[in-house]
Amino acid sequence: MLPRRKPGDKGQEITFAGAGAHFAFTRKLRQQFAICPEREIEHAGVRLADVGHHIPFAAVQDPSAGGVALFVGTVRSEDGGRGVTALGYSAHPSALDELRTVTKAVAAAHPVLAVAVVHRVGDLRVGDLAVVVAVACPHRGEAFAACRELIDELKGRVPIWKNQTFQDGGEEWVGLP
Repeated sequence: MLPRRKPGDKGQEITFAGAGAHFAFTRKLRQQFAICPEREIEHAGVRLADVGHHIPFAAVQDPSAGGVALFVGTVRSEDGGRGVTALGYSAHPSALDELRTVTKAVAAAHPVLAVAVVHRVGDLRVGDLAVVVAVACPHRGEAFAACRELIDELKGRVPIWKNQTFQDGGEEWVGLP
């Protein structure tokens, strides 16, 4: 089970993830975070926790998968040649619903066996994981294609916005409509 933070803690995550199970640890994860193209969502929710790449990766383990693609987006120390000192993500209340829609569409367009997505919101530091996408498919090419499409669609459609503060004192919002 993922740790929950107390009310008021920073570092919230919007989570939506993988399907099925074939060993105990993965089964427990998948009972918490599950989607599969051929069945309904078992769980989706807003979480308060830090989650490493191993959680989404474990959630998509499937004995039929010949390939698992994993994308890990981190907070970088510079953007556009400017040093980043702080970064925060904000999400619209509809973000989780749109994340579900995007994930289902990508799963329907590819031979996806399992998919897991975690996007953090709140204050993050340089080096922190901001987004993790894991996709399991029968073959590696399919997994790479689905993973790429999912992160691209997530970044383009899910209403999650980034506010960066720079070393020079400037500030920038990214992803606003």
